[in-house]
Amino acid sequence: MIQRWQRAWPTAGPALLIASGPALAIAAIGTHRLWNALPWERFGLSLALALLGAALAWPLCRLLRWPPASALLLVWGAALAYFAGPLALLAVATLAAAALAIGLGVNATPGIALPVGLLAIAGIAGWCLTLPIHAAWLWWPLLLAIVAWRHARLLQAWREMRAAWGAGVAAAPKWAAFAVMLLGLASTACWLPTMQADDLSYHLGLPSQLLLHARYAPQPEHQIWSFAPWAGDVLQGVAAVLARQEARGAVNALWIAAAGAALWSAAARLQASARERWACIALFASFPPLVWLAAGMQTELPAMAALIALAAVLLPGNGARLYPAAVLVGGLAALKLMHLWTALPLLAYAAWVHRREADWRRLSVAVVIAIAIGGSSYWFAWSRTGNPILPLLNSHFASPYFPLRDFADPRWHAGASFALPWRMTVDTDRYLEAWDGGIGFGLLALAGAWALALLRRRHRAFALAAAMTVVLPLLPLQYARYAFPGMVLLFAAAVPRSEAVLGRGFGWMLAGLCVLNLAFQANAGWTHHSAALKRVLRSGGDAATVLANYAPERMLIASLPADDRSILLATDPERGYVAELAGRGRTVSLQDPTLDAARLAAEADRSGRRWRELFASSRARWILLTPAAGPALRKAISDSGAARAERVGDAELWRMPAVGEDPP
Repeated sequence: MIQRWQRAWPTAGPALLIASGPALAIAAIGTHRLWNALPWERFGLSLALALLGAALAWPLCRLLRWPPASALLLVWGAALAYFAGPLALLAVATLAAAALAIGLGVNATPGIALPVGLLAIAGIAGWCLTLPIHAAWLWWPLLLAIVAWRHARLLQAWREMRAAWGAGVAAAPKWAAFAVMLLGLASTACWLPTMQADDLSYHLGLPSQLLLHARYAPQPEHQIWSFAPWAGDVLQGVAAVLARQEARGAVNALWIAAAGAALWSAAARLQASARERWACIALFASFPPLVWLAAGMQTELPAMAALIALAAVLLPGNGARLYPAAVLVGGLAALKLMHLWTALPLLAYAAWVHRREADWRRLSVAVVIAIAIGGSSYWFAWSRTGNPILPLLNSHFASPYFPLRDFADPRWHAGASFALPWRMTVDTDRYLEAWDGGIGFGLLALAGAWALALLRRRHRAFALAAAMTVVLPLLPLQYARYAFPGMVLLFAAAVPRSEAVLGRGFGWMLAGLCVLNLAFQANAGWTHHSAALKRVLRSGGDAATVLANYAPERMLIASLPADDRSILLATDPERGYVAELAGRGRTVSLQDPTLDAARLAAEADRSGRRWRELFASSRARWILLTPAAGPALRKAISDSGAARAERVGDAELWRMPAVGEDPP
């Protein structure tokens, strides 16, 4: 029996091993009845948008003889320009050209030069954030000068990329069109206005300050994350300064493109066929969390591009790699310390694979580059607060800006185990602010393909390193978001060489997985699970229509007098959406420990006196109220003589009487 199996393995074994992954995914769906969690209406909207995109692309294919992938790229690009804004797109295109020039200048290949250049810009700009120089008069000439200086190499790279695009599309036209369609559907997240909680309470702060003051002035006493690694927000800020408006959608579309290009390069280094490379892009585009990340300002989206580009750089046969790798490693640290932790398996892999090529002098220079790119936020945090990673590990660093304890979120300590891939797939809300199936089914469906990669001697080490980029961030806490970059990298490790094993079954398996992911895409986060995208479409891209329903605080802030520079206090600890006030916002959440403690005391005083004292101590002239306001707060508002200035949705804006002003 054993001998018969050994004889049959070379022909049937690999295919059965790969097929075990889809069988595992089907078992997960069946045993947990996940069809009950499927957002049918939202899936229908995705299919309708896909049909509309195909209809708009058809004339280009028919009349101009364009390949479907190129026609779809133009259609979705035009939609992005309309909904994200042409000025924002122009600003981001200029930023991208300069970044590409910088990346090519450190010997990065065109496929990975973009993330290298973007992170180099963010890392260098981080050291001068507090200087009042971040205005359009500096950034436009600077970026255009870089483009002009490297224009010859940029034109050459453009010709190379056009040729590579044409060859890639010609080699697998159906897969190319499928992948571009899925990328277009993912880009719909870039059409939405910024309205995720972390963005409104923190991430928007840095871009808003650069727009208003041409500098960043951290306030750790009011926002404990002021010195958190800021590379992602720096690039958002630079794009906003160039466009003179918020440019989040265009910047995130750029990161999606950068991650896709890096994924193509990594798959190519692993000898993937053209169909397999497009399949990797399609899997990435259908990865459900991508739409949630693209609708916000979290660091995991740029970290995807950086981590995959790092993998592509470190794979054998890529020529000069040390300095681009140093920029990417530093960039991962500049995005979030967790992302540097995630990259450690890749660095260990590189140390083993390239151990005979070690040049200690060049390696020392690379370490200096990585520190220069990634160190600015940590240096400023240490020098100004005493804790380089404030508010983390404050029991050790004892910064006066946060209680002497370690910051922790008890929601994400479900426990690490070998069953995590299964549990995160079928019980997603235990590991993420999402619905079941919201991380997609790749971890299960590609498990067999990954196991087969382990059996190939040439790819074994990389497959193991890629898997560890998923495992490592889940060890300290089981928060699925931190594993997203590694999960996308796993596509590049699992898909190559599977077409030769499965034959025609390859297309059915991978396309089916992409469609399944697309069906559950809206479960990745509330922005797509809600009717926000439908409101954008109905209103023709009017952000106010959407914000009035999902983030009314932004509309209230926009209604403030243009010349007003007084303090606004948000009184709901769950909705401290004041980041875009560029330093004039106060919140009674843990992000301001002093006001948070004052809020707890004020809520216990039903007379409202403590709330009035809090108003006075914060010097607030404007007060934001939500339905969460308790009796003590409402009595304090009434007794203080405040007048309601505006109401949008369920949020209210109240104006406190000025000193010496009689109550109304």
